[in-house]
Amino acid sequence: MSREKLKEIADQLVKNCRTGNEKQGLSELYDPAAVSVEAIVAPGQSSPETVGVEAIKGKHDWWASTFEVHSADVEGPFLHGSDRFSVIFSIEATNRETSERTSMKEVAIYTIADGRIIREEFYY
Repeated sequence: MSREKLKEIADQLVKNCRTGNEKQGLSELYDPAAVSVEAIVAPGQSSPETVGVEAIKGKHDWWASTFEVHSADVEGPFLHGSDRFSVIFSIEATNRETSERTSMKEVAIYTIADGRIIREEFYY
């Protein structure tokens, strides 16, 4: 893939995150069989991996229903080679169930194939 196409995909993902249009990005930028990998196994899950864009949308739904986001910042994208880029997310949020307010920072690494995101990995 060309560096220009990688930059286009990366810029669109960042734009969607900054404007609250993550679901649109999932539909437009992700491969239907994309894999999302968390750094740990989330509560109620059996694996750190979520397979398929529909399941990844479910992760987004869980996040939105579980956390109230007070502020969010997106840095990047930072391109790597012709098929990967990273983004740094900083979030201040309150868990709706526990009322615990938390500052979170994570690095997300995205892998592209055939013009679509096929893998995202989160480091925190």
